[in-house]
Amino acid sequence: MKLKKGDLVKIVLGKDRGKSGKIEKVLPKLKKVLVQGVNLYKRHLKAKAAGQSSEIVTITKPMSSQSVALICPHCKLQTRIGYRIEKNDKSSTESVRDKIRVCRKCDKKI
Repeated sequence: MKLKKGDLVKIVLGKDRGKSGKIEKVLPKLKKVLVQGVNLYKRHLKAKAAGQSSEIVTITKPMSSQSVALICPHCKLQTRIGYRIEKNDKSSTESVRDKIRVCRKCDKKI
């Protein structure tokens, strides 16, 4: 999955289309992401003890990763993610390479 925790994303499909927020959690096996302040639902909780009151809680549900698009931190545009492999000069004996995420529009490191 190309999205990571902390990325700023824009919702492109669903009831919250047009909103944006940060990713709180990534669920790669389910191909879903949890975005802060988006896809909110009400949950009614029944009182468990005699003195406790029932309440309505607002929870954030995960949404499909295909419904969100990354917002590039440099050009501030909705973009796709590309990859670039760069050499890392930490060790001279081995050829260590890093795989970096890049913006498809401005070609800068994300």
